[in-house]
Amino acid sequence: MSEPNTVKGPASYFPSIEKTYGQPIDHWIALIRGQSGLTHMQIVNWLKQTHGLGHGHANALVAHTLAETKQAGGN
Repeated sequence: MSEPNTVKGPASYFPSIEKTYGQPIDHWIALIRGQSGLTHMQIVNWLKQTHGLGHGHANALVAHTLAETKQAGGN
């Protein structure tokens, strides 16, 4: 049997992101939301170049944030 509270998808990276970069996920989400008008990969590359995130971590944060924004009816 699998555990009912197992986190899947991009959010599964969040504990590692917080531990590795020393910032809460809300910090990264706020930064990403400030990059409106950029594509997913432009934001990923921005996080990598400007903040030193690894590709997988940056991609997970952007995917999660953009999906959240889309569900909320944002752009």
